[in-house]
Amino acid sequence: MSDNYEHLFEFAELKELDKPVLILALDGWIDSSGIAHSAKESLLSKAEIYTMVKFDTDRLLDHRARRPVLHLNEGVVENLEWPSIELLHIEGLEGPDACVLHGPEPDHDWKVFTDAVTNICYGLDVSLVIGLGAYPAAVPHTRPTRLSCTASSIEMAAKLDFVTASIKVPAGLQAVIEAEVALAGTPAIGLWAQVPHYLSTGPYPPATVALLEGLREISGIWNRDFKLDQNALNTRSRLDQLIGNNEEHLTMIEKLEIAYDELNDPGSSLPSGDDLAEELQNFLRSQDDI
Repeated sequence: MSDNYEHLFEFAELKELDKPVLILALDGWIDSSGIAHSAKESLLSKAEIYTMVKFDTDRLLDHRARRPVLHLNEGVVENLEWPSIELLHIEGLEGPDACVLHGPEPDHDWKVFTDAVTNICYGLDVSLVIGLGAYPAAVPHTRPTRLSCTASSIEMAAKLDFVTASIKVPAGLQAVIEAEVALAGTPAIGLWAQVPHYLSTGPYPPATVALLEGLREISGIWNRDFKLDQNALNTRSRLDQLIGNNEEHLTMIEKLEIAYDELNDPGSSLPSGDDLAEELQNFLRSQDDI
């Protein structure tokens, strides 16, 4: 083990796993509407959880940015809760053995942290690494949520019907981990839910459902969350009711639908994402909570 990360983590509990899948669900860049966080919480709520690895957050986090939480009871200090970064083993879900790396995205020592995670993946014989995320896009809520991917190979990118692109964007730590484990021989893919631009500042359960479905398709990991499914249906219904009473907003949604249905048509006429977001966000904020 490299001296660089010798004291960066400790094993809390060792379990013998059969080629587990590692899910990356760090809180940080980018998770529009908290979709990846919601997906992780859905998985954990349906599973038995065991902490396998604990990381040294004193070394990795700026506690002035992520301060510990002080629990007071009538002025008396009951507890001081520090932020944690942990690797969990989750049992009780359908599919292969699964682990989740969760907690705040580290502020420091990204390369050392990535080396440590790559080493842990090797030790656990991880078969696949999947990062979860979400970003705002010019898509309508009236169509199924699209998933895009950042894959470690052409073969991984073509494995399922995910949206791909050729662009340069700022990378989060999950992307760094995906790249490094791939270099070490473990296939990796990032799954990204596209959230309607005008809904990217609040919860959007339909995208969480889609992200979990993508996780199932690529890995086999699954557990039905009926409450989440119902929340997704209710959200769609309330949005339809709110926007359906405004002709201008209906027109904008229709343009987004045309572009969605004709994704490869360069002649599609769209309102700008910024204009659409501002217009519909202002409208929705004036209504009851969706």
